[in-house]
Amino acid sequence: MTTYAIYFPALAMVALTFIVLGVMFKRRVAQMKRDRIHPQKVATSQQAAALYTDVSPADNFRNLFEMPVLFYFATTVAAITDQTGPVVIGLAWAYVAARATHSFIHCTYNKVMHRFRAYALSVFVLLALWCVIGYGLLRQAMLSA
Repeated sequence: MTTYAIYFPALAMVALTFIVLGVMFKRRVAQMKRDRIHPQKVATSQQAAALYTDVSPADNFRNLFEMPVLFYFATTVAAITDQTGPVVIGLAWAYVAARATHSFIHCTYNKVMHRFRAYALSVFVLLALWCVIGYGLLRQAMLSA
């Protein structure tokens, strides 16, 4: 397997982030037109929170810049240290699937316990990914010592 394979799950996360951005933009513009909200009335997050009725996509968009940062770093470390075997690739894709599920739930029917399960799964998968990468780093350090 080539080192480049680890970048495809990262690209999928980037795509997910832009998709959620598109959903957020579409819904916000639609509400601004429908409710005749002048853009200056939502200049701050506090003002926006008071006027927008559908904030789920915006909340999810912010979520995509929290834990996924650790995912992007994990894929970079895996590539740099040549840890791009099937376990790492599989965990990376599992993380993307869990985050995509979380985003779908968050941006559609938004049932909290369903969303929480998808989020918790993504956290455990990310932890497993880092454990595998961490073990690989320790193993490489021991072999080179």
